[in-house]
Amino acid sequence: MASSFNNKQSFGEKMKDEKTRRSYILTAVALGLALVIITVTAIIANRSKDPAEPVIKETEKSTVELDETEKSTETEEQKETEKQTQKPSGNSSSASSGLPSFTLPVSGTLTSKHDPELQVFSPTMNDYRVHLGIDIQTAENAPVYASADGKISKIWVDTLMGYCLAVEHSGDCVTIYKNLGATLPEGIAEGVSVRSGQLIATVGNSAMVEVADEPHLHFEMTVADLAVDPLEYFDENTLKAITKS
Repeated sequence: MASSFNNKQSFGEKMKDEKTRRSYILTAVALGLALVIITVTAIIANRSKDPAEPVIKETEKSTVELDETEKSTETEEQKETEKQTQKPSGNSSSASSGLPSFTLPVSGTLTSKHDPELQVFSPTMNDYRVHLGIDIQTAENAPVYASADGKISKIWVDTLMGYCLAVEHSGDCVTIYKNLGATLPEGIAEGVSVRSGQLIATVGNSAMVEVADEPHLHFEMTVADLAVDPLEYFDENTLKAITKS
């Protein structure tokens, strides 16, 4: 009986120890879960205070920098466009633009004006076309003078405009003389410097595209490689001299 009693007592103690151990385990698990819940709650709370703030700020910064770059590019493009389309100034501001003063290349009457847009009728070609430069009607073989100081840059024969000569001037300007006679004065050649009013050619009738017109000098001018109206570079007295009847 004693042996049986001892065995029952040993079993009871084991059960008591098992309950104590389980109690400890449950307590530890509960504490662990509580710790996890507290940690997760703290993380969520911190995120809700400033959600993705660094990303937003960086995005805004990139957008501002992109806008500034686009504005800068547009400004440069506008400046370049204005520079290309800007019309060179006339005789009134020749000094400030570095251009020389221009005189009439030939004595005569203005018969055709410069117009790069409006097409005019060509009696020779029997069609309409734009007219770059001006025509000054005069006698055949009339002397043609350099309109300003410069250097002869080119002498050539054009299929339509006949014998031609170009003179380079200061201010990136070039005067062009067309429908000339076949014979040039002595000493006139490419690379030769000429003075304003110096004889450089004679009026001919060599321009096939204008052969039906009366003898005249076809006179063109460019500034910075852009065709301009020569009349805008003469003073008032000069204009009166070629527009009077």
